[in-house]
This record gives sequence, C-alpha cells and structure tokens, in this order.
Amino acid sequence: MANLSFSDEERKIFHKERFEHPHPRVQQRMEVLWLISQGLVYREVARLAGVSEATVDRYVAIYRQGGLEGLREFKWVSPTSELMEHRASLEESFLKHPPHTIAEACQRIKDLTGIERRPTQVRAFLKKCWA
Repeated sequence: MANLSFSDEERKIFHKERFEHPHPRVQQRMEVLWLISQGLVYREVARLAGVSEATVDRYVAIYRQGGLEGLREFKWVSPTSELMEHRASLEESFLKHPPHTIAEACQRIKDLTGIERRPTQVRAFLKKCWA
C-alpha cells in the first residue's frame, strides 16, 4: 500500500462511481479504491468489498498503471472454440445424419475435424450453435 495517494477529486469520483457507474465491475473496483482512500488496510478492504486480497492487489495495480481510466476499462477476451471453424461442415453433417447420442457426436466431430472433445464440451458447443 506504500506510495498510494489520492487527490480529493479522485476520492469524490471513487465515491460517486461505486454506486453510479453503469457496469457493476467498475462499481466494485471503485468501491475497493474508495475504501483504500479512506485509510483501510487491504485485508479490511477485501472483507468489506466482498473480494479477495488478491483482487484488491489487482485493482490497485490497474489503478497504478492506468489511473481512473484503467479502472473503467476492460480487456476481457472471450475464448472461442476451435470447433467454430468447422461449424458449417458439422451442421451439414448433423442435419443429414443427426447423431443419436453425445458420444456419437463426439466421434463424428473427431472423424470430420480431427479435433477430440469431451462430451461436456461437445454438448456446450452444440447448444451454443443450435439451441
């Protein structure tokens, strides 16, 4: 927590945006920084904000790197399945000859694409594509 100081303006912004920012994650980040700006230690901040101490550390690191704008910014990358590249050919195959079980779908996907996936992953892929 060393060398972390906030201007009065930043404290006001933390206080306001912890309730009023449209994104709940930003509200949480602002809550954490606001509690720190009130002189609380990380353990107490984590307890009051309902996050882990590691999350408090991460939010402080984001603030140190990017300031208020960094706290408002998201760099989430949503992973995409390799199977999505084969969606059209899989759909064509499954429409012509629907698999009767998930195990059969797993085997067909492996035969057609060379990609082996477990039943849970295949089930999620099928729901995402054709639910």
